[in-house]
Amino acid sequence: MNRDRPWDTPEAEWRADVARVRAGRALKPTHWPGGATCAFALSFDCDHETFEMGAGKAAIGRLAWGEFGRRAGVPRILDVLARHDVTASFFVPAVSALIDPDALTPITQGGHEIGVHGWIHENTSFLDRATERDLMIRSRDTLRDITDTEPVGHRAANWDLSAHTVELVAELGFAYDSSMMADDSCYELLTNGSPTGVVEIPVDWVRDDAVYLLFNRDPPTRPWTPPEAVFDIFRREFDAAFDEGGVCQLVFHPFVIGYRSRIWILDQLIQHAKSRGPVWFPTHAALAEWVRNN
Repeated sequence: MNRDRPWDTPEAEWRADVARVRAGRALKPTHWPGGATCAFALSFDCDHETFEMGAGKAAIGRLAWGEFGRRAGVPRILDVLARHDVTASFFVPAVSALIDPDALTPITQGGHEIGVHGWIHENTSFLDRATERDLMIRSRDTLRDITDTEPVGHRAANWDLSAHTVELVAELGFAYDSSMMADDSCYELLTNGSPTGVVEIPVDWVRDDAVYLLFNRDPPTRPWTPPEAVFDIFRREFDAAFDEGGVCQLVFHPFVIGYRSRIWILDQLIQHAKSRGPVWFPTHAALAEWVRNN
């Protein structure tokens, strides 16, 4: 694209940009496991210290903020999930895992999934293809070595993708990606018009806790939404998915949702979901497998 004069971009060029990655066939199953009415896919991005480090920074206070996510946030999340007997997916930058490998053990022992979330929470859109491929492989292999399980899911840090990300996800054999926003429901990813076989479990900023609750100096953002309002937004997303018989997918961050004044949101969302009727709480890996086969 012509960044200075986008209206001067030749049609062949902007069409190629649009076609590079598109949503393919819808993956809406005819039914959910166990007679469930809908699927509720919970995910947690364990950025921890790499939220700061991935931007090339190492402010002591902000590293401690990330550490809070590991020390306090994740245990509170795991406690809520265990009390309700539901599973979830945790997307972990490799450096975050290397800082404290033992911190992944309670996650995997709880029956939860570990997925790839970059090497150091780097902005993928800045990378050339060779560098991105190398980091994706190193990230996958690091998580595999720590957990003794091959990660099958990929989520780009910050949901920033390069022109090569999706084709690399397919090339390296990932079962699914969870970085795109073309639908509420799962779909197959296309690259340049060709099916990849990769399931997309779509995300969206409206279903991300950080949009409403994250404090940041650069760029300057402040929490502007009361926890009660965040709960209401997420509850409405779930209720609509339940009424449609579809999927509700949410993204949380342990250093955002893990505070004592916020963790109740997760607890009450699960309680509310169960009160509506039969609901399936899959890991993203299990969800991807189900929609692909059904």
